[in-house]
Amino acid sequence: VFYLKMKGDYYRYISEYTSGDENKKAGEKAGEAYKKAFDEASEKLKTTHPIKLGLALNYSVYYYEVMNNPSKACQLAKEAFDNAIGDIEQIDEDQYKDATTIMQLIRDNLTLWTS
Repeated sequence: VFYLKMKGDYYRYISEYTSGDENKKAGEKAGEAYKKAFDEASEKLKTTHPIKLGLALNYSVYYYEVMNNPSKACQLAKEAFDNAIGDIEQIDEDQYKDATTIMQLIRDNLTLWTS
């Protein structure tokens, strides 16, 4: 999951500074990597796992910035945040700080995107 998230991040960054066909290809590759990572994370990681939360954060930014789809970005981010809040008692002690920091970043983006 982490590798696929990083692959998505890599292509998302490329899409942010390119244009034309190169932009489109990078955006598609980012979307493919994020989708695979998201499917794997949904199966294998807790809703409060920092890697899953970081993936939700970055995948939602991808929808907002690259795909120009604020509603999908907000839906994905809100779902990840709400699910994590619902399972907050299940956060492993060693992951608590990372998980809550990422949850705050997700909430910050939601606030920014919906204001």
